[in-house]
Amino acid sequence: MDDMDFRRVAEISYLNADNTWRYRAIVRFCFKKHEHMQTYVYPEDIYHELKKDAHFQNYTFEQMEQDLTQLVAWKNLQAHQETGRAKTIDDFKKKRFRYQCTPYTVEIERMVEKLKSIGEEFGGSLETTQFDRILRTLREFLFPQSPLPDEELNQTWQDLQHYFRTLVQNASDYLAHLKSAKVEERMQTTAFILYKDKFTQYLQTFIIGLQRSAQKMEHLFKNSSPEREHALFQRLADYQLTIPRLGEEKSREAYLEDFRERFAVMREWFIGTSYRDSELSSLSKETIETIRRITKFAQRLAEQRQASKSRKADYLLLARWFSQTEKKEEADKLSAAVFGPSGGRHFHGETREKEDKNSRIELELPTTIEVKPRIANYRERAKQVPIRDQQEAKEAARKQHLEEQQQLADMLEGLVSDHVIDFANLPLLTREARQVLLGWVARTLHRESIRTETGAVIRLLWDRKDTRRILLTCEDGNFEMPPMKLQVSDGKG
Repeated sequence: MDDMDFRRVAEISYLNADNTWRYRAIVRFCFKKHEHMQTYVYPEDIYHELKKDAHFQNYTFEQMEQDLTQLVAWKNLQAHQETGRAKTIDDFKKKRFRYQCTPYTVEIERMVEKLKSIGEEFGGSLETTQFDRILRTLREFLFPQSPLPDEELNQTWQDLQHYFRTLVQNASDYLAHLKSAKVEERMQTTAFILYKDKFTQYLQTFIIGLQRSAQKMEHLFKNSSPEREHALFQRLADYQLTIPRLGEEKSREAYLEDFRERFAVMREWFIGTSYRDSELSSLSKETIETIRRITKFAQRLAEQRQASKSRKADYLLLARWFSQTEKKEEADKLSAAVFGPSGGRHFHGETREKEDKNSRIELELPTTIEVKPRIANYRERAKQVPIRDQQEAKEAARKQHLEEQQQLADMLEGLVSDHVIDFANLPLLTREARQVLLGWVARTLHRESIRTETGAVIRLLWDRKDTRRILLTCEDGNFEMPPMKLQVSDGKG
């Protein structure tokens, strides 16, 4: 941080001063003239414009001159003495001025104008086209098909920064909009059900575009080298120094540091660092969570709507059925079918030891429930249960597990040829071996390397431009996949 970060910003004093309504009116008029390419404004023009408003009916020219002097002291306006229109010595002594907005004031007024258009709610959007623009511009900046002139390189860098800033601001504003209190209130109304599908489809399209572009951008960042980036930043800094500027000029090192910092922020946003995930993955998780929240709101509203639906016609039909029964036994059966058996008893059984989604109900073992008598002074007979030594059973289970793991490790080691597992040349695989190998592939897709339980280091060898497909033959079926290879090393190097 430098001294500019600690100084008092006097240029914004006119927004909250005692006579702020007068100061803001003057500055607003000068700002509009600046936007219309009329750089200098004369006091007479300001005064005639202010007198058109009912609030300035009692406003005098002397008061306006005092306000202009104060705005010049706050550095909102710059006063330039007008000497060309003086016809006499007295006119020259009067020091007639014309006024110009300072750069700070122009940006402050633009900010105020933008704040007025924003209102009380967040805006923003989730556009997948931003990812395509960033990907195209980043590829053109780092790996151009032909060398770019300095002017085009600078414009490409400016476009890349603009697209990245727009993506981050729009995404954060839109997600904040969906989390705002007003939007949550609207989500709890029945009218929201009509918009649920549109919201969900919009967010899902954004997630698909994000996932499609994320790996490509990660590939570009990882293939880039610090030497390449430094050479590009040097060209950008040299180009900035060729632009003539009046006033303070940044040094070449200041430009280089600024470019390096901006690029590092962009890199960390897309691919993260060694100790934290990327902001891109956080954005993906937050968008998916928003889809779940919207779906949950819509489901709750649908349930409330169904619960409040009139059941008058159903009750009349049931009453007609009951009136048509001739015997009480028939009425009891109909009542049991509609309302359930009366006087039923509910028992709570023990939970199952393990869950298997492929198990069938006929294979489930019955649950035995002991019913205790409900009499006074009943005491359950204490049973003496000896403590059994389970050491042998534990050792046998442990030995069996180690043997299975060793068999699997030996089988996988037999698949390695010259420290490489080539999926195109593998023999018939068992179900366990296929699960282990594809699990390694899934983990190495997101990391440069992984370490197995045995200490081996696995790296994925895959040319993403290769469009060929291979067939992996397994005992439980065939699996089609790209021509991938796994490099296996002992991890001691």
